[in-house]
Amino acid sequence: MKTPYFFVFFFFFFFLGISAYPGIKRQHYPCKNLVLYFHDVIYNGQNAANATSAIVGAPQWGNLTILADKFHFGNIAVFDDPITLDNNFHSVPVGRAQGMYFYDTKNTFTAWLGFSFVLNSAQHKGTINFIGADPIMVKSRDISVVGGTGDFFMHRGIATIMTDSYEGDVYFRLRVDIKFYECW
Repeated sequence: MKTPYFFVFFFFFFFLGISAYPGIKRQHYPCKNLVLYFHDVIYNGQNAANATSAIVGAPQWGNLTILADKFHFGNIAVFDDPITLDNNFHSVPVGRAQGMYFYDTKNTFTAWLGFSFVLNSAQHKGTINFIGADPIMVKSRDISVVGGTGDFFMHRGIATIMTDSYEGDVYFRLRVDIKFYECW
């Protein structure tokens, strides 16, 4: 009588063991890839006609038209930047990058980003939402794609950001290479 229970017990743990074995790690491949550029012109008190972002919060020693000394620590900026398919500021925009960033470290240039790409072109319609830390001095850095709407409904992935160009503290252009790993 005890023999059938032993076999059932043995097979149960055998199948439990092989189902828990991780085996070979599965490589993830993106289901969609997109490269876009966004151009940020910070308001400096003299460029109101061209500015696409503004400092809305500054430390006590700072002001709202000049970025603070010491790695811009404490500055908070909001932006509504044009997005283009190439790195030319005067190219036809395919959408807007809208959100905020704040400089959050006293001893190096780093920022925290929270923004959306609002796309409305012949190729893409919808939003892509991003969030994450941006260690600005690193050539290539990743932030999370946390969702989207329209053509990007519930997409998630990684966006690799690279500073493509900058002019002092007034203008910078970012190249954003977006890889979606969950596409609905």
